[in-house]
Amino acid sequence: MQGKRALIVGIGDDMGFGFAIAHALAEANATIIAGVWPPIYSLFKRSLELGKFDQSRMLSNGQKLNFERIYPVDVAYDTEDQVPKDVRENKRYKQLEGYTISQMADYIKQELESIDILVHAVANSAEIQNPLLETSRQGYLQAIGVSTYSMISLLHSLGPIMKPKSAALSLTYLASTRVIPGYGGGMSSAKAALESDTKTLAFEAGRKWGIRVNTISAGPYKSRAARAIGKIDDMIAYSQTRSPLTNPLYGKDVGHAAAFLLSDLASAITGHCLFVDNGFHIMGM
Repeated sequence: MQGKRALIVGIGDDMGFGFAIAHALAEANATIIAGVWPPIYSLFKRSLELGKFDQSRMLSNGQKLNFERIYPVDVAYDTEDQVPKDVRENKRYKQLEGYTISQMADYIKQELESIDILVHAVANSAEIQNPLLETSRQGYLQAIGVSTYSMISLLHSLGPIMKPKSAALSLTYLASTRVIPGYGGGMSSAKAALESDTKTLAFEAGRKWGIRVNTISAGPYKSRAARAIGKIDDMIAYSQTRSPLTNPLYGKDVGHAAAFLLSDLASAITGHCLFVDNGFHIMGM
């Protein structure tokens, strides 16, 4: 991937799939840009400067994963006029500028001109611990907006500056088609919509810009964000003991699969959902 530039939206630390994908792409010599949620933007940059991620950043050639740019971005907002007053005046947002999707795209165009890879590693529901029957309309729509629609918005804004034969990737989960108790707040619906949108976006972005669009359905993984689910340890244990492969799922497993789908090795693959879950999705009993 020498000469290719990848934007990964949803990096916040070195524990999630976003960081693992960044590491795998850096191993393949891609240049990495990070999109970080504004409330943790300063903390992420400070942690980098203090060397807290140094061990995780090490590459096989002895160098470290570096970020060409780090942009604050809140994928809940497409344009500046959509940002509510209380958010704009929040101390974690007030010090930042240009953190909507369209503004980030404008910065990338002005500063870097183009990108080759887009990774959507964002998912959130304020009510994720609520069963679907107890999820509010506001909570449900928030989950859909942040976890699903944001992929559409990112492609809409970034597609025009992505080179022909570029690739985009999102992350989904088995709850899109199976019942996973505890994975609530509308997140199961958001993942189902994301997988459906992957197919439509693959057609539309493919015809319009020549961009491939795929998604990875990863097994349960104890990232910092996943701890909000509450039952993540139970989900991991259940999956690990019932999968064809009983190995733990590592971030690098998803990173390597992502690197393949985003590379020219997968040049004829689009609209696909690739399971990276030690085979758990095939089991019926």
